[in-house]
Amino acid sequence: MSEMSQSFLAKSTIKAADLEHRKKINFNIGKYNSVVPIGKQQFSALETARERAKNLKWKAISQLDKHLEDFEANFTKRGGKVIWAETTEQALDEILKICKAKNCRSIVKSKSMVTEEIHLNDFLEKNGIESVETDLGEYIQQLDGEPPYHIVTPAMHKSKEDVAKLFAEKLGTPSNLTPEQLTLVAREKLRQKYAEAEIGITGANFLIADTGSIAITENEGNGRLSCSYPKTHIAITGIEKVIPSFTDLGLFWPLLATFGTGQQVTVYNSIVSGPRQQGELDGPDEMYVILLDNGRTNILANEKARESLYCIRCGACLNACPVYKNIGGHSYETTYSGPIGSVITPHLKEMHEWKHLSYASSLCGNCTEVCAVKINLHELLLENRAEAVEAGDASFSEKMAWKVWKQASLRRSWMNQGSGSLKNKIVNKIFKGWTTHRSELNFSPKTFNQMWKEKRGE
Repeated sequence: MSEMSQSFLAKSTIKAADLEHRKKINFNIGKYNSVVPIGKQQFSALETARERAKNLKWKAISQLDKHLEDFEANFTKRGGKVIWAETTEQALDEILKICKAKNCRSIVKSKSMVTEEIHLNDFLEKNGIESVETDLGEYIQQLDGEPPYHIVTPAMHKSKEDVAKLFAEKLGTPSNLTPEQLTLVAREKLRQKYAEAEIGITGANFLIADTGSIAITENEGNGRLSCSYPKTHIAITGIEKVIPSFTDLGLFWPLLATFGTGQQVTVYNSIVSGPRQQGELDGPDEMYVILLDNGRTNILANEKARESLYCIRCGACLNACPVYKNIGGHSYETTYSGPIGSVITPHLKEMHEWKHLSYASSLCGNCTEVCAVKINLHELLLENRAEAVEAGDASFSEKMAWKVWKQASLRRSWMNQGSGSLKNKIVNKIFKGWTTHRSELNFSPKTFNQMWKEKRGE
């Protein structure tokens, strides 16, 4: 068992027994569940919209090299600069070069899971550069020294009382502030940071190939301020975010809003096509887009796993997953949690170290059912398990246990031997690795043959 697997089991065991945590998550996800069906009503043919979105992402990923080159060519025509980063280290080095060239000491940053993936804030801090999260949820998590809990709602696991207590400890505010008052405190603290920052950093929800633009979706306006107020704007994004055409946003933006937060459309939708042009009144003097690989081409090369690159990061699969709702986002110990994280992390990192995430699923299929672009997530989890076994990442005892189970399942005479209670005792004693973190296997008191004969009167 890998070190990460042991850590995951330990943390998830503790979190699953935390009833207060479960209460907060069920409350917050319950609010999501109440509004998403309302948001879906804007689609006259929802399943057709999801299918069309999946086909568009298939088109984009199947011709990824062409679309990325088109994006680069169109973006650079307007004075933007594109940087290709194969690894985390390359991306961080390029960002540091830009910071040094601009004599940067302060950065404002909007919500971006890719910057979490490369641990940008820690890197900048080590190099003496202040990086301030301007999304309210991310700001709360930064104050608390925690990574995001959820890919859409970073502080989902915190109640309003938790946030009030955190602000009192870190910012010296009264401990009984309301959510509205807490928001005003954060606004006051952050507004000054925009004026001080030399560089603004954002992610990108979509890369638009035919116009050379990035599309940013948010609810607070902080992303728009981060990319327009500082003199330099850096957008960091995964290469899989590309879509072929500007007109595709008419489909993807409503899908992302509805499946992400239940809205018909997100409050702020921005399209940025480069630095400030002649005659324009606002915007940065310079703009860079860093296209990050960081293992994504490993997924692209895998014919079966490639489908996971269609993901638009709406977070719907996390909200639907019974495992995620019990063990929480931090138990996964990776940037991308929940079903989609369990699918892509073993390919972005090392299968041997992270294969355990693909077993953190009931395979109920709810993640596939709710996916905005109809990714077959539960099937991809099974594919990951199969790849891990084929690669030899299974213990001898595990292999032997399944071999015995297979042989017994193929022989009806074996399965008919003994009573259900006797089988339960034998099997649960042998398969201790299974029952350590799961409920015991429970055989039916009667075999199928017995029930068949009784029903048929034989």
